[in-house]
Amino acid sequence: MSIVSVQTGASVAKYLFPVLGASGTASLRIGFSAIILLAFFRTNLLQLNRRQLLYCAGYGTCLGAMNLVFYFAIKRIPLGLGVTIEFMGPLALAIIGSRKLLDLMWAALAGLGIALIAPWNTNSIDLVGVLCAALAGSLWAGYILLGGKVSKFMKGGDAVAVGMVFATLLVVPFGVFSGGLSALNGPLLLLGIAVALLTSAIPFTLDMNALRQLSSKNYSILMSLHPAVAALSGLLFLQEHLSLTQWLSIACVIAASVGATVFSKKQSEENS
Repeated sequence: MSIVSVQTGASVAKYLFPVLGASGTASLRIGFSAIILLAFFRTNLLQLNRRQLLYCAGYGTCLGAMNLVFYFAIKRIPLGLGVTIEFMGPLALAIIGSRKLLDLMWAALAGLGIALIAPWNTNSIDLVGVLCAALAGSLWAGYILLGGKVSKFMKGGDAVAVGMVFATLLVVPFGVFSGGLSALNGPLLLLGIAVALLTSAIPFTLDMNALRQLSSKNYSILMSLHPAVAALSGLLFLQEHLSLTQWLSIACVIAASVGATVFSKKQSEENS
């Protein structure tokens, strides 16, 4: 559910890029998400201790930077390709944290999907877009690690809300100084709120609950569904068509995610 929400919202966000720019769109997304989450969870910032603030600051910084850099990436390259390259971060985290052959097998299968979906044999790929997507992937890995730690000593909703405040402090200045927010009007404002709900408020809360129950390694492998859903969203909403090889890559990442889910559940049942 979280993945579908994020990628659908990312497709909607691309419609805002020509008017608001990547930083303006990211500012709307993060800023409205912070307001919505603080209001919904009624988080009292004054009651947080130093440890909670420090971890939330790191978590929020990774979250904000990840979204800002990723929007710069998909402004230059297709959504499916951007998410595929970005996923290298969580995939690397899954491989580094794996100690069992079966875990490595699912990670390798997801990696095969990534290799297939990326058009390595063309010279038309925007290098800046690719580098931005790769940087977003590194920040995604940091978001996973810090989110897992924060979820252990804070309520999921409060952690996401406070993290989003720190993300807003990082991202909104980019939107203001870029001049993109000057074109904001009523319809664009509504679209920005929709993007905030779909790509941040709803999925990040779901992610925090997932991180409370899953290890960072298993969570990273399960996130291999993101490239597949992104490719489908790009096709449905942005008319970004895929080749047969790229559709095969979708099958690989779905198989990896399903396998990781099924065997992780079986292992948990055996240990209980």
